[in-house]
Amino acid sequence: MADYRNASMRSVPAAGTRTDIDQGLRTYMLKVYNLMAGGLALTGIAAYALYSFSVVTNGAGDVVGLTQLGNVVFNSPLRWVLMLAPLAMVFFLSFRVHKMSVQAAQATFWTYAAMVGLSLSTIFLVYTQESITQVFFITAASFGALSLWGYTTKRDISGWGSFLFMGVIGIVIAMIVNIFLASPALTFAISVIGVLVFAGLTAYDTQQIKEMYYEGDGSAVMGRKAVMGALRLYLDFLNMFLFLLQLFGNRN
Repeated sequence: MADYRNASMRSVPAAGTRTDIDQGLRTYMLKVYNLMAGGLALTGIAAYALYSFSVVTNGAGDVVGLTQLGNVVFNSPLRWVLMLAPLAMVFFLSFRVHKMSVQAAQATFWTYAAMVGLSLSTIFLVYTQESITQVFFITAASFGALSLWGYTTKRDISGWGSFLFMGVIGIVIAMIVNIFLASPALTFAISVIGVLVFAGLTAYDTQQIKEMYYEGDGSAVMGRKAVMGALRLYLDFLNMFLFLLQLFGNRN
């Protein structure tokens, strides 16, 4: 299995190579952010495109019904396929990326992002487009600040990992329980905790992705690291956006 972490036994580079390492790190991180941003853009396009083809609107732009495609997507077992397929793909990419070519890993990431978009098309039925746009920019500003801090801080925040992972598990369990309870108070608490957990994960993952860089890696290993780094940040951004949308989104 490819080594995606910097081993402590690797030799410290000579001072004369510092500039090359810094340039390589910047190139690597830029690739990570570009892949993540591209994935988010593809998700948004796929979500809005499916929504647009699935609804019937009146002259004022209000949704008054569903098209034949909309009924198939939202009112048939296909909706479960759209919900579960992205989960299957993210596990597939996580466990198989070390055996893929860089091109295959990127193609799988793009496919995953598009499928997530299809599964999220329903948010346009639930929330107003204005609030979705507002929450997106709030998320983008928060994510940018947190990721920048995670990248530049000299503080070692690797100890956050186990605590944040426990937070994610707790959120998942609480969400499953709330399916049966349907408690607005619990929904609010989950959203608040979810924002905090994924805010912390944004900084934590950024630092971890930075630490994964090693100047001696070949282009293939570096490319696969960039894909996995982009996936981690993509998930942080997306989950923070969805929890913020639950807190601040205006419902139709």
